[in-house]
Amino acid sequence: MKKLEYFLTNERATVAVGEGLAQVVLAQNEQDDNLQSALIVYLNGDLGAGKTTLTRGFVRGMGHKGNVKSPTYTLVEPYELPPWQVYHFDLYRLGDAEELEYMGIRDYFAENCCCFVEWPEKGAGILAKADIVIELSYQDEQRLIKLDACSLRGEAVLQQYSQRAEQK
Repeated sequence: MKKLEYFLTNERATVAVGEGLAQVVLAQNEQDDNLQSALIVYLNGDLGAGKTTLTRGFVRGMGHKGNVKSPTYTLVEPYELPPWQVYHFDLYRLGDAEELEYMGIRDYFAENCCCFVEWPEKGAGILAKADIVIELSYQDEQRLIKLDACSLRGEAVLQQYSQRAEQK
């Protein structure tokens, strides 16, 4: 299983990780026009640790030009970025995982979808398995980010991400 760990000195560095992950997904799609397999990312960390900031970087890296806001009250914010759909979930206020069934959660995990899920433990037993689990934690004035691949798809993304990061 591929694991990466970095210190993030500021908000811009957190956005850059998201943008870098998006660049990998887009590059993989260019290499193989048939490769639009889902990417499911679980985001863990305390309030304010940078989960939405990282997702903002990914969404913008996929080509979105507008605002990227936290879906704390709506549970999900969709972004249509053809050929991709990006869904940003925030399950912090979810009362019961069964509520996800009522909103048709399984439909969000289609082949051409990238899903970023904050507070995934609230959807345990209902959510699709993660390809990558990201942990953001406070380290004094910085953040520590740990990225763990949980599938072959996740390993491929993190492998290419680390190669790109080393080239910079």
